[in-house]
Amino acid sequence: MINFQTLIATQSARICMAAGDDAVLEFGLRRAQGIDGALAASRAAYLGGCSATSNVLAGKLYGIPVRGTHAHSWIMSFDEETEAFERYAEVLPNNCVFLVDTYDTLAGVRHAIEVGHRLRKRGHEMVGIRLDSGDLAYLSIEARRLLDDAGFEKAGIVASNELDEHVIQDLKLQGATIAVWGVGTRLATSYDQPALGGVYKLGATRKDDGTWTPRVKLSEQPIKTSIPGMLQVRRFENNHGLVADMIFDEITGVDDARLIVDPKDPTRRKKISSKATARDLLVPVARGGEVVFQDEPVAALRQRAKRELAKLHPGTRRFMNPHEYPVGLEPALHELRSRMIDDARKRAMSMAEIE
Repeated sequence: MINFQTLIATQSARICMAAGDDAVLEFGLRRAQGIDGALAASRAAYLGGCSATSNVLAGKLYGIPVRGTHAHSWIMSFDEETEAFERYAEVLPNNCVFLVDTYDTLAGVRHAIEVGHRLRKRGHEMVGIRLDSGDLAYLSIEARRLLDDAGFEKAGIVASNELDEHVIQDLKLQGATIAVWGVGTRLATSYDQPALGGVYKLGATRKDDGTWTPRVKLSEQPIKTSIPGMLQVRRFENNHGLVADMIFDEITGVDDARLIVDPKDPTRRKKISSKATARDLLVPVARGGEVVFQDEPVAALRQRAKRELAKLHPGTRRFMNPHEYPVGLEPALHELRSRMIDDARKRAMSMAEIE
């Protein structure tokens, strides 16, 4: 649950960064891995920054705003595209976003305008159109021109079709006049990175007298050697934003050095200013088999994620070759880990000699 939803929330945040002030809708229900996967993806995408979801059940369960348009099948079930738009307008006169690319996109825009005029005479307003295929930059510019010339300056253009942060960024550079982005497959499946290597490892065991003993797992690959102890993460920030995260052992505590050691390269160390404020991130969810954490609404989690992301340096948030955010071990924990690794290897060598 943690790994999958972390991937989706991260992907959502990246897509929303690329979209800027434009709304991003999560459209991934049909492409997500199963029904539960779709619900989890909708929740995580909203937490990461999406404005709404097309998943009505997720809207009901989590209070996420629900947005969407009709499908191509709606258009195809009528003999004429104009008739399909008209029937849709009769049923949902205040929610008319017409999908215009079932047959010919620009002809579809003109048909939407035709129905939009009739809708306006009945006291309602066309919300916009949706593009789902083709050259989205060119088609959005041409559609915008047609809509504006017809007096529908406020009608928005929604775009979908294999979008991600890179495609959105590129379309914006091309001058696309898209106001809302519907992102499905590449969001709900975390298309760029389908797996996150988060794992559970035993960090400590408790004796009958209540004292804790740290444990470490070795590996032929340094990155898979675990970190011993009862771990906590302390985040430091200053007036400019987030500075670094320190992993420390709650059993041994934290010294006053405000120094972190890179676990991948112990020669790399970062000094943290005494002026930086600190807060611990991990909170207990269950104790003694009982849930002790008061859950928060997804909307509150979304706002916190947005605030935290805004505190990251722009270099860390960039898509290509981002700056690596500093995360390191507290020096005493680094020393404990190094000592336990050394002791474990010595024991392994002694056993090998005995054999």
